[in-house]
Amino acid sequence: MLRYYTPDQLDAAAEALHRGGVLAYPTEAVFGLGCDPHDHAALGRLFALKQRPSTQGVLLIAATFSQLEQYIELAQVPPAAMTQIQASWPGPSTWVFPRSARVPDWVAGSHAGIALRVTAHPVASALCQAFGGALVSSSANPHGSPPARSAHAAATYFGAALDGVIDAATGNRETPSTIRDALSGAIIRA
Repeated sequence: MLRYYTPDQLDAAAEALHRGGVLAYPTEAVFGLGCDPHDHAALGRLFALKQRPSTQGVLLIAATFSQLEQYIELAQVPPAAMTQIQASWPGPSTWVFPRSARVPDWVAGSHAGIALRVTAHPVASALCQAFGGALVSSSANPHGSPPARSAHAAATYFGAALDGVIDAATGNRETPSTIRDALSGAIIRA
């Protein structure tokens, strides 16, 4: 049976993530599927749920920049770019950085960089805090289907194949986060 977690039960949800679980949770615009980015088997389950090739990679969200710093090859990012990026966080802006050696290959897929965001969604942020680090964030939908915008829609897509759903509302954005290149500022996805 699928377990629903309330925002008051995020410590229990974080424990499920530490045990290799895959959860659906609200973000700024849509529900995301998340897991521990360092758990290869959990990410494999996430890709299987989405019916999506693992070569596409995933982005990571966090509650704070310090939870993301280890994944960035900071020496390659100009200080002016970092100032612009940090001014956009927390918020619905995802940035693709040169990735550090700490990024597992299964997270980046066939990409040279890593997509990262400090989320402004209070529940997603609190989940990252409870987990103690960054989480995988991939839209909660089978590949090619519209992203889930509610806990019910995520549960309808995946049912008991998920280890849980955080039962809370998404933010007020109509579209998923903007994705930009951290070095050039170029928009990858508006």
